[in-house]
Amino acid sequence: MASMIRTLFTVVACQLLTASLLNAAPPTPPTSPTNWARFRGDGSASAAKANATAPERWSATENLIWKAELPGRGASSPVVFNQRVYVTSFTGYGLDPDQPGEKAQLELHVICFDLTTGKLVWRKTIGASENEQAATRRVVDHGFATNTVAVDETGVYAFFGVSGLVAYSLEGEERWRAPTGDKTAGFGSAASPILFENLVIVNCSIECGAVIAYEKSTGKEAYRIDGIQRSWTTPLIVARPDEPSELVLSHQMTVSGHNPRTGEQLWTCKGIQDYVVPCVVANDDVVYVIGGRKNQSLAIRLGGRGDVTKSHLLWETNIGANVTSPVVHEGFLYWVSDRGVACCLDAKTGAEIYRERLGFTKERIYASVVRVGEKLYLPTRDAGVLVYGTGNQFRQIAVNKIEGDESLYNATPAVSGDRLLLRTDRFLYCIGK
Repeated sequence: MASMIRTLFTVVACQLLTASLLNAAPPTPPTSPTNWARFRGDGSASAAKANATAPERWSATENLIWKAELPGRGASSPVVFNQRVYVTSFTGYGLDPDQPGEKAQLELHVICFDLTTGKLVWRKTIGASENEQAATRRVVDHGFATNTVAVDETGVYAFFGVSGLVAYSLEGEERWRAPTGDKTAGFGSAASPILFENLVIVNCSIECGAVIAYEKSTGKEAYRIDGIQRSWTTPLIVARPDEPSELVLSHQMTVSGHNPRTGEQLWTCKGIQDYVVPCVVANDDVVYVIGGRKNQSLAIRLGGRGDVTKSHLLWETNIGANVTSPVVHEGFLYWVSDRGVACCLDAKTGAEIYRERLGFTKERIYASVVRVGEKLYLPTRDAGVLVYGTGNQFRQIAVNKIEGDESLYNATPAVSGDRLLLRTDRFLYCIGK
């Protein structure tokens, strides 16, 4: 009798356990996982792969897969590599401009989450350099963790301005650190590293007036391009069909093309007549450059040698943006300026297609648009994420806001398959169906 009772108990327990596991299934992995492994995605097109999708609408109760609280503030974008999400933050100093605290307490973090569940995988922390700048209101506006990491199969590479470049394994083991300079500027640091073959390439214009390439394996300096002034922008590698790739740099007064393996300068062209923040984008062997307080933009054909201002400068206009970066798609350039104006230019001629002021936000905008199919996604700081359509007319589709969250959106989104990753100064959100 006792044996029968034990057998019956075992059967019932197994049935209950099976039902419990079925009812508590983990979140479904992305249906079309893709890597978005650096600032604005692979190739800096800031466009998802062709088969990617993302919801047009979401809220605290709709199309929100998970939400993770971040250990500290920051404005860096999330990146995705092999089902993991990486992002940076800072703590200990500069969280409140009126009471910033002690600079010696500033700590910088790299955090890794699981893409499917949002669970923390690892978190690593370094102390900031004593050369880090004071937490003025302009710096606190975005903070000390604005540079986005770059990731590939060799590791995670995080640039923290004067606090240096740090390399981690994919499992969070620190591999090396490298110095990047000791100078600061009024706006803090912002450029993000890019990866090319065996190199990590970093725009250290603010920290030392140079772009520096480091060996991935050791952190040793491979080459240095001096004379890069007042540039907060992330460099661009342009892969050219049947031609060698070019490293394109936008800095004050000049745009220049280089051999990415050696740093050798190939060409120079007239550039933005001011400091530069927005990223360069490329399409069909043409690079598009915007920036400066006078809102300039210009287009340059690649492949030249020497000063190409007279031969390869295709057009220039006084419609641009001071902070935010564009996307290029099917003959149009799109961006929303930091002053909240949605702009569209003809990529071939530079002619204005439209300019439309966003009427639902009065805050400055620091994030840049990303494209998913025929939709553009743009986080405003305080009024939600704008979704609007591509094409020759401004067409607002939705403005999405997570109810109950008043934190600020400063970061450009990331896209992985059918998921959209959004970062505020307090939370990381995974949006999808």
